[in-house]
Amino acid sequence: MVRNTKKWTFSLVAILLTFIVALAGCSSSQDSEEKEKKSSSKEETRTVQHELGKTEITGTPKRVVTLELSFVDSLNALGVEPVGIADDNKKDMIEKLVDKKMDYTSVGTREQPNLEVISSLQPDLIIADAQRHKAIYKELQQIAPTIVLKSRESTYEENLDAFTTIAKAMNKEEQGKKRLEEHKQTMKDLKEKLADNEKATVLPAVVRDTSFQAHTSSSYDGQLLEQLGFKNPIDTKDAYAQMNLEQLSKIDPDILILANNEGKLLTDEWKDNPLWKNLKAVKNNQVYNVDRDLWTRFRGIISAENIGKDMDKLLDEKKQD
Repeated sequence: MVRNTKKWTFSLVAILLTFIVALAGCSSSQDSEEKEKKSSSKEETRTVQHELGKTEITGTPKRVVTLELSFVDSLNALGVEPVGIADDNKKDMIEKLVDKKMDYTSVGTREQPNLEVISSLQPDLIIADAQRHKAIYKELQQIAPTIVLKSRESTYEENLDAFTTIAKAMNKEEQGKKRLEEHKQTMKDLKEKLADNEKATVLPAVVRDTSFQAHTSSSYDGQLLEQLGFKNPIDTKDAYAQMNLEQLSKIDPDILILANNEGKLLTDEWKDNPLWKNLKAVKNNQVYNVDRDLWTRFRGIISAENIGKDMDKLLDEKKQD
């Protein structure tokens, strides 16, 4: 009887010890999981600095609304499709920008995006333009975390900075760095291909029915072309300069890049004028009409590369004439 009692007591102690060890293990596991969750939470929440302040973003945004075209380009470079785009109600323009069909909801025009439609999409990130959307920033913030970046009036370098910020906001910093390095290499390769035209003066301009708007060395495309080895003949802090034919003849660039509006153009009136006929670009058949969307509206890493490729193609065709 005593032996049985001892055996029973020993068994009970063993069971209790096993239970205590197991309990301690569970507690340790739970503590570890909680620490991992807290650590993960800290890693997922980041502060993104932008033109109008700082925005806290947690996790990887899945439903992004973009209010400018260059932001669509940046997301495309990161392999992300927005759920909403301010596309000026021109889905074909977005298809041309990303070179594919894309399923998204139009949120109206870039100038006046529809806040109700944006809200209905339940975004977890909104990317807005510093010039166009400053006045509605607070309203956008009430819908979802919003970052405001330079796009419409950005230089080429500012556009690259915006891409880096978007990559951080999207929790894709490493991918963004890699893509930016690829971009720089692509631009370097294009510069080498265009070396025969190094230091040639190139003036990009937007032509409308009553205006000739030259893009200076401070403009997006002006700065981009200088990255490719060309020289802009208008070195000024102002991005754009309205010019008449007399002013253009004094500058007399080697190459003219014209992004034309549809319909009647001011240059149509100039073509019979001796001042126009005497321009170096005209005499040397170096006046090129280009896609206005690509050259002045899209912007972004992929679009910049396409502008460089377009320039190479234009000058290569000229060389073969």
